[in-house]
Amino acid sequence: MFDSLKRYILSPSNIVAACIGATMYTAYAWAHYAWSNPALIGTAMFVGLLLPIYSRLSNRAEEFVNLQFALVTLGRLARLAPQLAFNFAVFWVFLWGGVMPRAALEGIGGVLGVAILTTLASQGAQYAALLLYNRGIGDQNRNVLLALSANVLVTALATTGLPLIKPGFVMLGMTFGGIVLAMGLLSDIRGTWFPLHGIGIFFGTFNPFHKTHVEIIRQALAERHLEKIIVHPTIVPKLHAHALSKKEIRVATNEGGLDVLERTSKADAHVNYFPTGNRFYPPQTRRILIELALEESGLQDRVQVMWLPEIYRDRGFHGVISAIRRMHPRKALHGLHGSDLGGMWVRSIYDECGWIYPLAVRRRDKVSATAIRKGATGMTTRMVATFSQI
Repeated sequence: MFDSLKRYILSPSNIVAACIGATMYTAYAWAHYAWSNPALIGTAMFVGLLLPIYSRLSNRAEEFVNLQFALVTLGRLARLAPQLAFNFAVFWVFLWGGVMPRAALEGIGGVLGVAILTTLASQGAQYAALLLYNRGIGDQNRNVLLALSANVLVTALATTGLPLIKPGFVMLGMTFGGIVLAMGLLSDIRGTWFPLHGIGIFFGTFNPFHKTHVEIIRQALAERHLEKIIVHPTIVPKLHAHALSKKEIRVATNEGGLDVLERTSKADAHVNYFPTGNRFYPPQTRRILIELALEESGLQDRVQVMWLPEIYRDRGFHGVISAIRRMHPRKALHGLHGSDLGGMWVRSIYDECGWIYPLAVRRRDKVSATAIRKGATGMTTRMVATFSQI
C-alpha cells in the first residue's frame, strides 16, 4: 500500500504538476509580495495536486469532440473551453483573495481578458513543446513543464505593471493561440477543399487491419481519384517505444502471436499507455495481414504497403512522409485517418508535416481492432480472420 502511494506521488505527471504549482506560487508571491497570502497558497496547492486529473479531463473532452466531428478546430476549442474556465476562476480567486490589486489587470482585459490571453498562450506553448518532442527533441513531460512554467512566469510579470510587459503579454497570447487555432482551421479547410488526384497516405497500428480500414481506402480512391494509396503500419508506436526505453512498460508474455504489454512499477500513474489495448501483433505480422486483406479486397494494384523500419525508427512517420515526398515530388498528398484517438494522432502528424490534405472518416461503426483481438467475428476480411483465430 505504502509503495503504491509512493509511486503515485512520485510519478512524472505529479512531479510536473508540483513544479508548476511551485512556479505559480513563487511567481505571483514575488510579483505582488504575497508570500503568506492564503488564496495564493491554496490555489498553488490545488494546481500542484490536481493538475494531472484536470489534464486528463481536458484530453477526454477533445477526444470526444474529435470522435464526433473529426475537426481539429472543434477539438481544440473543446480543450480550450475548460482551461479558459479554470484560468478565469484562478484570477477571480486572486482578486477576491487579495493576491493582486484590480489595477494589476488593467490594460489586459481584466479577469476575463487575462484568462483568455494566458489560455491562448498556454495552448501555443504546449503545442510547441509537443511538436519538439514529436521531432525527437527533449522529453514530453519536461517540454510541457518548461512551456507551462514559462507561461506562468510571463503571465505573472504581466500583472506587475512593468513597462512593455503588458503589451508583450497581449502579443504573445494572441500570436501563440492564434497560430495554433489557425493551423487547425487550415487543416479543416484542406479537408473540405482539396485537389483531385495525387497520392494517398494511410498510417496506423492496423492491429489488425479490418473492414473499416478497407472502406476508408475505397472511399479515398473513389472521392479523390487518387493514383494510389500508400499504407505504412507503425513499427513500435512512439508512446510504447519511449515507455519501453524508460522501463515504464514491458512485454509480459506472448499469447496466440500477440505481444501482451503491461505497466511496471516505474509507470506514470496518470499516463494511458494502452489507449487501444495492450495486445499487439508484431510489426511484420501486421504488415503481412495488411497485404492479405488488400489482396482479398481486390485493392492490391492500387494500394502499396510501404515498409521503412529504419526511417520509422529514427524519425517516425515524419520521416516516412519525407521519404514519400521525395519519391513523388510535386504530387498532392492526401492523409487518410479515422476520428478515433489513434486516427487523430495520425492527423496531427499530417498537419505537422506541411500541406497534406486530410481525409477524415468519422467512426460511426462498431468495428474495432480491440474487439477482433478479443475474438469478435465479422469485422475483418476472411484471411485476416482466419489468421486471428489460429
